[in-house]
Amino acid sequence: MSEEQNTNGCTEESCAGCAHADSCSSKKTDFREPANMYSSIKRVIGVVSGKGGVGKSLVTASLARMMREKGYTVGILDADVTGPSIPKMYGVHDKARGTEDSILPCIAKDETRIMSVNLLLEDESAPVIWRGPIIAGVVKQFWTDVLWGDIDYLFVDMPPGTGDVPLTVFQSLPVDGVVIVTSPQDLVQMIVKKAANMAEQMNIPVLGIVENYSYVKCPDCGREIKIFGESNIDAVAEEMGVPVLGKMPIDMDLAKAVEDERFYEVTNPYLKEVEL
Repeated sequence: MSEEQNTNGCTEESCAGCAHADSCSSKKTDFREPANMYSSIKRVIGVVSGKGGVGKSLVTASLARMMREKGYTVGILDADVTGPSIPKMYGVHDKARGTEDSILPCIAKDETRIMSVNLLLEDESAPVIWRGPIIAGVVKQFWTDVLWGDIDYLFVDMPPGTGDVPLTVFQSLPVDGVVIVTSPQDLVQMIVKKAANMAEQMNIPVLGIVENYSYVKCPDCGREIKIFGESNIDAVAEEMGVPVLGKMPIDMDLAKAVEDERFYEVTNPYLKEVEL
């Protein structure tokens, strides 16, 4: 019996019409949850990274801003429950309100709709000391219970790695594609491939790669100083067959916009125009 065949002797393609289709072990189970009944979301884009500290939230917010500037309706689901940063970047400190059967996202000054665990806590600086399954359940509720309304793009800022929460997002949400964020360090190839392989195993396309911390520009002579060494992201992207969506330097203007909580004004010039 081949690996593609089940104990009934049929494959996933052929079992759809067989007499035992309902119990056939080749039949895939769809774990995706329906969105809130009052929501209509056209595209769901996950932003992932193989490790922390590479600026994933910065890229998430930058992609959201890019689509807002094009006139699209945008939301951000902050799935990085233990390290949420999206609300502060946008200067959103109000608490999320609820109706009888839904939670209302908070609205930033550029009309981006945001949902994050920080919008539910009494003290936004309080640590979230929860186990993985609880965190994963909260993220799922951000999809099923939040009244997102009509949205063109919902960006999901995911925690780093390939653990409970990314798995929950990939299985429970109709993710149309992922953007991988990395930095130009020696481990980049292995880390990017881990994230890409997880997406591939979940049948989710990789839309592209964004490299952060690519260089810092000398304020006097304008020379690009590559403090993490030469990047090999182009070779990695070519091997994977995906585009490089941008190479972002350490930019003090972007950093100041984050610290000043006014990312709703930002235009990130380092991201390429790309069809997400």
